[in-house]
Amino acid sequence: MSKQQIILGSRGSILALAQTNWVKEQLEKYHPELSFSIQIIETQGDKDLHSHFGNSQSSLKSFFTKEIEKSLLEGEIDIAVHSMKDVPSVSPAGLICGAIPIREDVRDVLISRSGKPLAELPQGAIIGTSSLRRIQNIKKIRPDLEIKALRGNIHTRLRKLEEEQYDAIILAAAGLKRVKLEEKITEYLDPTVFPPAPAQGALYIQCREEDIEVQKILQSIHNKNLEKVLVVEREFSKIFDGGCHTPMGCYSNLQGDTLEFFAMYSHENKRYQTKVVENLSKGKDIARMAAQKIEKMFK
Repeated sequence: MSKQQIILGSRGSILALAQTNWVKEQLEKYHPELSFSIQIIETQGDKDLHSHFGNSQSSLKSFFTKEIEKSLLEGEIDIAVHSMKDVPSVSPAGLICGAIPIREDVRDVLISRSGKPLAELPQGAIIGTSSLRRIQNIKKIRPDLEIKALRGNIHTRLRKLEEEQYDAIILAAAGLKRVKLEEKITEYLDPTVFPPAPAQGALYIQCREEDIEVQKILQSIHNKNLEKVLVVEREFSKIFDGGCHTPMGCYSNLQGDTLEFFAMYSHENKRYQTKVVENLSKGKDIARMAAQKIEKMFK
């Protein structure tokens, strides 16, 4: 007998729930005969953000996925919805990636109180971000700006901007669009100049390896080309040990079968950038080529 009720597991944050609801809507579109529901699971990262963000020695990967994966393995939920950038490169035994749906906007964006873009902010303006990648990108473009740490969820960060602690902040376009706050965006930052985090804007839908039925259901929302692109981005991240504390980024522009891969890495506070143009079929080799070109620059 086939399943009629499919349970999706999600973190309880506004953004995580927006993402999971979007996945639920996509699945309902393709499978109107099935019933889908969402179960909220609190993760270690949700319980104790400060200690993890303060620990520059460890990556944040898995802090937002572990408990959800446990629920999935134990059969409490059928599908787990993660932001791909939170997912470690190797899934726990018994779990697989069931689908990678269409990606949201990959770009970083600037939100300024004055409505001025990055190039027009006054000298010494205070920019809020705690991302080393974003800090390095800002320093390259506007070394005269002051950078101040900024943490919390999207709504917390926007509130801090409004409370005049900052002149502008940098966030991911994907998150703002998913929680219907894109009208707040002042400027979309050029991803070839300001490369986003690897896998930014992408979702990772996880299921049990033995659950063939759910795997078939998830295939309806899977994007094969995006999967191939993300193999390249995640390989680039892996080469440079890309946790949340690694100043690196990349942008993939797929035209037909040709991938334009823009890569950035900061070594000893100096930012290096390169571009590789290859057929997408080269896969992980594209990331390795980009990494080799960058390594030659600082060795």
